[in-house]
Amino acid sequence: MKDILLVDGYNMVGAWPELRVLKDRDLALARDRLVEYMAEYQAYTGYEVKVIFDAHMVAGIGKHYHNYRVDVIYTKENETADERIERLVLELKQIDTRIHVATSDFTEQSIIFGSGALRKSARELLIEVEVAGKGIEKSVELTRKKRNSTNLPLNEEMIEIFERWRRGER
Repeated sequence: MKDILLVDGYNMVGAWPELRVLKDRDLALARDRLVEYMAEYQAYTGYEVKVIFDAHMVAGIGKHYHNYRVDVIYTKENETADERIERLVLELKQIDTRIHVATSDFTEQSIIFGSGALRKSARELLIEVEVAGKGIEKSVELTRKKRNSTNLPLNEEMIEIFERWRRGER
């Protein structure tokens, strides 16, 4: 079963505390940070992620690009993110695909739920992103320990010397 997550971008930016504060200083940076979080989430969960931003916050001609393997979509000028999400749900819905929509807009949740998609609030997605981040940290730490492991009893000084040699340093 394939899982696709459609994210109402500005809804998350306005709902997540870190991004809300960042938005007041630099909206583009808040958008970029959201896309980074979604890339980590995508890598950790295996979901295909699409982040949709309304054109009313930027001059919109309907851009679509990939950033960190995440689809980032800016709606056309007179199109809302909700309208684009509703259309995407209908386009992407297949027998072997589960569509999840992340938004805290209650009306939008009702509409997409009626279309067969699963709903996820901004708070739920934030919690899942935090769990994914911790999982990634744990995985990196295990990889680091595994890389440094050996059957020989070595002290920290010897490990550091061997690591410098491995890197070609003296």
